[in-house]
Amino acid sequence: MQFTIETEQELDGRWIAEVIELSGVMKYGATREAAIAQAEALALRVIAERIEAGEHPVAPIQIS
Repeated sequence: MQFTIETEQELDGRWIAEVIELSGVMKYGATREAAIAQAEALALRVIAERIEAGEHPVAPIQIS
């Protein structure tokens, strides 16, 4: 699977990373790398829950 992760630094210095293909999957981190790692972990949990519920996970993780 491949996802697009967009990052942005907030005015307070925190970073936010959002997985575009998975609605609502976004996490904050003190650094860009920490935010990306948190978003990746959340994306995997969301996908696992969808599989367990019998839903199809999203198609093809790409980091931008």
